[in-house]
Amino acid sequence: MAKIVFMGTPEFAVPSLRALIEGHDVVAVVTQPDRPAGRQRVLRASPVKRLARAANIPVLQPRRIREKAAIEELRSWNADVYVVAAFGQILPQALLDLPRQGAVNVHASLLPRWRGAAPIQAAIRAGDRQSGITIMLIDAGLDTGPLLSKRALALAPAETGQSLHDKLALLGAELLAETLPGYLRGDIKPQPQDDRQATHAPRISKEEGNIDWACSAASIERLVRAFRPWPGTFTHWKGAQLKIAAGYNADGSAGMGQVVEQDCGIAIGTGEGLYFPTELQLAGKRPLPVADFVNGYSDFIGSTLGC
Repeated sequence: MAKIVFMGTPEFAVPSLRALIEGHDVVAVVTQPDRPAGRQRVLRASPVKRLARAANIPVLQPRRIREKAAIEELRSWNADVYVVAAFGQILPQALLDLPRQGAVNVHASLLPRWRGAAPIQAAIRAGDRQSGITIMLIDAGLDTGPLLSKRALALAPAETGQSLHDKLALLGAELLAETLPGYLRGDIKPQPQDDRQATHAPRISKEEGNIDWACSAASIERLVRAFRPWPGTFTHWKGAQLKIAAGYNADGSAGMGQVVEQDCGIAIGTGEGLYFPTELQLAGKRPLPVADFVNGYSDFIGSTLGC
């Protein structure tokens, strides 16, 4: 049985690790260091670390995976293959050269579309009709390695970043379990990517959630869904941040960022069409259905957002 080192950190990686534990020899797990969490900023282990500990698997948490000590410890485990799922650090070539059968990655897109750190959000923002999982070999580039298998998944009309994340985490574990044995036996031959078809999904910053009302209502609707729950979308009202967690778009017109009353609710003018928020939250307050928010802030209608 092949010796596997698993590398992953967030919830997305948990189903893949669980699938490996059930049918393979996972000799060690590498995950990110514990991070402060909650209002008390208490150190919290990653979801992957918690599962590894429960399964009595040794855990390594290097601050930087390219550190000499981390590479030497990985060398000592003498792995046949690394399996990586949302680890959060780029693996140096010195590390990729260690396992006899390379490093296999579970990537949350249909490569070469959406290479990079945020493929789930990118697919929703772009209005893609499908996303999926790619099992690939890692090389020195960013998600440029040869492909082992792919499986597509249709996006629901109301798909959010969270719902797609959860679906792809399970799909990734399923496809990994089907693909890895064939690859290790030599039955699956890696296929090169077509770089001409590549698109990129760089890491997201919180500032990208700041809504530009000059954009179309349709693109704003997709942004809100893509960034739910993280990093979230927001605008500003009377100098305070106003979070917008959900809504829909429709035909109509109003001044960009202007809040207007419609028969079916409250709408905001955009560069093209109207955006109808359904949940609003002022900084420091709890989220409210839009009707309750308007009842509490009578001067909201007629105001202009974004300033």
